[in-house]
Amino acid sequence: MTSTATPLQPPRFWQRWPLLGYVLRRLGTSVLLMLGVTMVTFVLTALVPGDPIAAALGEGAASNPATVAAYVEQHGLDKSIPERYLIYLTNLLQGDLGTSIKTGRPVATELATAVPATIEIALGAIIVSLAVGLTLGTIAAHHRGRATDQVLRVVSLLGLSVPTFWLAIMAYHTFFLRLGVAPGAGRLDPAFTPPPTVTGLYTVDFILGGDPVGFFDALAHLALPVLVLSLFTIGLLTRFIRAAVLEVLDTDYVRAARAKGLPARRVIVAYVLRGASLPILTVVGVAFGVLLSGTVLVEAVYAWPGLGTYAFNSAINLDLPGVMGVGLVVGVIYLVINFAVDLLYGVLDPRVRLA
Repeated sequence: MTSTATPLQPPRFWQRWPLLGYVLRRLGTSVLLMLGVTMVTFVLTALVPGDPIAAALGEGAASNPATVAAYVEQHGLDKSIPERYLIYLTNLLQGDLGTSIKTGRPVATELATAVPATIEIALGAIIVSLAVGLTLGTIAAHHRGRATDQVLRVVSLLGLSVPTFWLAIMAYHTFFLRLGVAPGAGRLDPAFTPPPTVTGLYTVDFILGGDPVGFFDALAHLALPVLVLSLFTIGLLTRFIRAAVLEVLDTDYVRAARAKGLPARRVIVAYVLRGASLPILTVVGVAFGVLLSGTVLVEAVYAWPGLGTYAFNSAINLDLPGVMGVGLVVGVIYLVINFAVDLLYGVLDPRVRLA
């Protein structure tokens, strides 16, 4: 009698190493999205109203046909948009983001200074926001319907409602001009020299350089912008975490953990917060991206030389290479954050990487 059994097929690559396959799929998606970001950034900048030639050369030089023709030829402005995009993409792959029209310096060099300044303020804000929002949201959910819950919901609503730029101005006026308990604008006092650049984050670089005095000065300048940026994010995280925790509190495995007589703190940490980690991770990633790309007004109030200030100056001066550089950096920031969140999804929940 002949057997008709089908021979077993060897497991495929992504079945043998599901986490590695998950990472490669997400990485491929991110590369395609990055290509789309460069295309959208270039096309939108090319279609922006205004005369970049006059902005670059000035009114006097822009009235000279020979000067204009030389500038157009040098920057390839006589070519079609697809041809200019291919040139831009080729330069981009070589690390060339163009030259700033306003300063004449490479855009990559200027962004290398501006981006770490924004990362420092946004990183501090997300750490404070997550610590406070996670605590308040969990407490509100644990005491749902009681006075504590009602008070925390009102507080979070106030955090969402207060305009960030108004709060930045009021905080600067109160704590610096009136009370004198906060330092002035900028990242450091004029008496201090910036630390040797390692990460671009002054607080970290002062620690690496063994300069505690400089560290505390940088931390003092960081405090007010971080607290101002944190208020809105705290309100957002508090309300979202409360909802996520409430959803997990009603699950059967949490009821079973309580029925076993486990301490309330252990139930919250080991069961409730772990079950709510994926939605919390999502909103934290989104909030961090918003903080990194939306600090323009706060940086303007505190004269913080970050990405927001650079974007504003590039826009008002019609510095198109600078505008494209900022757009590209913001796109990369969101892609990196989403990629990191996707990876953490796969680590925290095996069902995600096997899907």
